[in-house]
Amino acid sequence: MAQTIQAIRGMHDVLPDQTPLWQYTERVLREVMGTYGYSEIRLPIVEKTELFKRSIGEVTDIVEKEMYTFEDRNGDSLTLRPEGTAGCLRACLEHGLLHNQVHRLWYYGPMYRHERPQKGRYRQFIQLGVETYGMAGPDIDAELIFIMDRLWKKLGIRDKVCLQLNSLGTIDERIVYRQVLVEYFQAHIDELDEDSKRRLQTNPLRILDTKNPAMFDLVANAPALMDYLGSETLAHFKGLTTALDDLGVSYTINTRLVRGLDYYSKTVFEWVTDELGSQGTVCAGGRYDSLVEQLGGKPNFAVGFAMGIERLLALIEVAGLVPDVKAVDVFMIRVGETAEREGLRFAETLRNEVPGLKLQVNCGGGSFKSQFKKADKIGADYALILGDDEVSKGQLSLKSLRTDQEQQTLTQQETIIFLQNYVAQLSES
Repeated sequence: MAQTIQAIRGMHDVLPDQTPLWQYTERVLREVMGTYGYSEIRLPIVEKTELFKRSIGEVTDIVEKEMYTFEDRNGDSLTLRPEGTAGCLRACLEHGLLHNQVHRLWYYGPMYRHERPQKGRYRQFIQLGVETYGMAGPDIDAELIFIMDRLWKKLGIRDKVCLQLNSLGTIDERIVYRQVLVEYFQAHIDELDEDSKRRLQTNPLRILDTKNPAMFDLVANAPALMDYLGSETLAHFKGLTTALDDLGVSYTINTRLVRGLDYYSKTVFEWVTDELGSQGTVCAGGRYDSLVEQLGGKPNFAVGFAMGIERLLALIEVAGLVPDVKAVDVFMIRVGETAEREGLRFAETLRNEVPGLKLQVNCGGGSFKSQFKKADKIGADYALILGDDEVSKGQLSLKSLRTDQEQQTLTQQETIIFLQNYVAQLSES
């Protein structure tokens, strides 16, 4: 007997009992994006490797260690996308969407990073990405935060997440700060772990984001980037916090907050939670104006965010807010050759006449008793019973599986009316 093949480590199946939560969350995401007038863009999973080297930076962990890169039959180096921003911007530049235009876009789908799998962190993970182009002011930064604030509220988890803000300044401001930071850490070189010593030469700002408790005090005493920002950057940040204050969106300014990708400037933010252990970031983003030029475009403005869906679902589950979504409302039981033929016909009539009804017909035969067990197991509210005797009389039996309501005998038209009213009540609840 051949050995069974299993899924790749860190790449998980979503089973039928899990998909209702995914579908519910995806529906809410679409509703919220529509509320703000954002348009969906659908992007390839595979891009040229050079795209990510130019955008993310060759000395980042993602490019150095985590990308799924391969050579195709033409000899081109291709990569499964590790994030969505670069691909979205590539598409906009390729199709001329940024020339004197403003865009608010969102996308949804799998990303790939070869890292150690753990709870909330997978090698294939699903991400919602939101990207905006052509808007310079802090108002669009604030709008992105409003979107997430609204989403948390609709999902019932606003009290489970906290917003952290910082400003990374412009590239020129960061160059000055970078030198100050390097000098500070050089003076404490013996206190740095090996990872931080490597980053000191490549990306010293990432040291501020260390997860090593032994370095927390050292990082806390490091010079703060906010002290090296110019008046324009500070005014932009003030405009953002004022907009949040006006709408009562609470936040914390975290001067140690940096992003893992090199292209961010000015506003950066994270929505974090303490409900999921060490994997506390649920959503993160910021402004990345310089990336447009890095990828060959003319100077432009860009700001966006990305959210890991697996972590969002884990937070919904921890909060006990998983919706009760039935796959089937009504299960049709058929016994007898004539009933089996008539049942299939009438089931199609019901689907035509009762939009929104989730109707499953028993297939494969079985006794009345075994079919009733199926109806109960899948959680149907009602069983529609059809035997040869019912067919000869033009009737059906309707039995409630969740209440003490007496079994009813109905004509086909009466059944249609009953189920139309039932679906209408479901939609109102």
